[in-house]
Amino acid sequence: MNLRRLIYLFFISFCTTFSTACVSTKDAVYFNNIGSTEIRGRTESLEPVIQPNDLLSITISSLNPAASEVFNVSAINSSRVANATATNTVSPVIGYLVDQEGNIQLPLLGKTKAAGMTKKDFQEGIRNQLIQRKLLIEPVVDIRYLNYKISVLGEVARPSVLTVPNEKITLLEALGLAGDLTIYASRNNVLLIREEEGNKKLVRIDLTTNELFTSPYYYLKSNDIIYVEPNKTKIQSASNVRQWLPVVFSGLTVIVIAADRLSR
Repeated sequence: MNLRRLIYLFFISFCTTFSTACVSTKDAVYFNNIGSTEIRGRTESLEPVIQPNDLLSITISSLNPAASEVFNVSAINSSRVANATATNTVSPVIGYLVDQEGNIQLPLLGKTKAAGMTKKDFQEGIRNQLIQRKLLIEPVVDIRYLNYKISVLGEVARPSVLTVPNEKITLLEALGLAGDLTIYASRNNVLLIREEEGNKKLVRIDLTTNELFTSPYYYLKSNDIIYVEPNKTKIQSASNVRQWLPVVFSGLTVIVIAADRLSR
């Protein structure tokens, strides 16, 4: 019995050793060799551009609430969206869907071009139409994205699809919401996948340098996908375990059989 217990402890120790290979501090730390400094970033291009398949909440108010009500039949209680951060369930959402031609259908205003415009420009365009057609007096237009989401995959604690209610998120914030990188993450080779004008752009990002803070990809856009690759340590340790486990199992089997025969 003591021999069997010794074999069991040896096996557990072996598996632990091979599955937790050493990772250097340099590979596990963000922003190596960065001291106190001030980094000035540019934020003028942060405003996202409306694209086909975007889902928008459009709320219109004015001095005459009764007259404004007809424009808000598709408004959503945005608190329901704000409460969702990373789920695998789909809840019904009411809003204005931008069609493949880049238009939405608004009450009384009809087909309205939205794609290619920022929220600010689109709000101003709707407001001007309401005033020019004398539909409302001093209208106030508020537009929010209902499907502003970021996907984080790979070597993070909680791979997730993150809903972003404030429509502004940095790469570091997204990684934080996903539970941060694991010890086996490749911090100098994070992949960002972004779709722009129907084309997919793939960008490699190094989290170990301060260049991230001035990168045009520091702030994420809706539907961005972040993939964190495993580092060489994890790949190598997994390979070692696959190579040695059959040998170890065979050796332990021989030892157990021999021990049983000796104990008889």
